Amino acid sequence: MQSWVELDGERPLLMGILNVTPDSFSDGGLYFSPDKAIAHAKTLEEAGVDIIDIGGESSRPFSQPVPVEEELRRVIPVIKAISAEIKIPISIDTYKAKVAREAIEAGAKIVNDISALRFDRDMARVVADYKTPVVLMHMKGTPRDMQINPHYKNVLQEVYDFLAERIDYALNQGINENQIAIDLGIGFGKRLEDNLRLIKHLSFFKTLKKPLLLGPSRKTFIGQILNIETPAQRDIGTLGVVAMATFEEVDIIRVHAAKEAKQVIKIVKSIMSSD
Repeated sequence: MQSWVELDGERPLLMGILNVTPDSFSDGGLYFSPDKAIAHAKTLEEAGVDIIDIGGESSRPFSQPVPVEEELRRVIPVIKAISAEIKIPISIDTYKAKVAREAIEAGAKIVNDISALRFDRDMARVVADYKTPVVLMHMKGTPRDMQINPHYKNVLQEVYDFLAERIDYALNQGINENQIAIDLGIGFGKRLEDNLRLIKHLSFFKTLKKPLLLGPSRKTFIGQILNIETPAQRDIGTLGVVAMATFEEVDIIRVHAAKEAKQVIKIVKSIMSSD
């Protein structure tokens, strides 16, 4: 697979989250051991996901970076084991070029970069050389400081302009047009009102003419609306966003509760296709 066009599956594609970390905001530690990670990947496969997104560094608010070698130690054995047993494309959730390169060599097919190729100058070259699809995400600041008083004059236009600039940068680095997808970065340097406005106006970003990924799963804004502090209890709220994203014809939806999201997508698409 060398482009989003070649990725099989009806839209929206469902991206299942597999955090191989001890400290992710929602499921940190649950799948930290390779055996548990591989077992969860099989659960995601049974749920019908189209992509398995594997990350070895938490990007929750106020998180600290993980050394490259530790991130590699976490993700590479898992990617090798999963790619040997499961045919679903694996995405590597990293902003580090070395991690992306070794993950691709181990079997990953997609690079999901929360920095949109900004944090590691070599990342664009890795994506271009290996011709892997890549997700470019908007984020204000870094995970460790992104939620310290974020502010926008016009969040729609500012996120749009950022993504347009990153698309141009990627193209200038030799990345093919069809390799690029975009992510609005829900929860990454956003206030409640910013997240809601972005989700309400998903269609605004279609003029960028790139597959759109939405990652609302268990995010803080859902907890704020529902007054639920525990991330793992925010799945029902997440499914409300999944339904709207499906109706708005988002291309990829990234979730924890894959089985339930798959059901919601099927219901919404059945309604949309009815006479």
